[in-house]
Amino acid sequence: MNIKKMLIVPVAAVLIAAGAKVGTMAAQDTSTSAASPDKKPDSKKVAEGEVEAKRLLLLMDRDQSGKVSRQEFMKFMEAEFERLDINKDGELDVKELTQARFTPHAGTHR
Repeated sequence: MNIKKMLIVPVAAVLIAAGAKVGTMAAQDTSTSAASPDKKPDSKKVAEGEVEAKRLLLLMDRDQSGKVSRQEFMKFMEAEFERLDINKDGELDVKELTQARFTPHAGTHR
């Protein structure tokens, strides 16, 4: 099984979670800045999200331009969907998503 395909779902989940966390922290900071002006977002979590974003970019950026085009993104996600759709019914269910096997290998891409 292709390593980049095994990495995309956990990476995407981390990015979504990190993005949501950063967005929530930013909203909290804006709303509470008058009460505690020296409160800062958790830089460790922001850095972790950036690392995961860079890994995802390396997996998806087929032409090595440093950016992911819509075509690269859609091709990558289509291949990931096909891999996850175990029963090949054109839909993903909880069982397929929870049974997906992931074996992330640090520093491995393409």
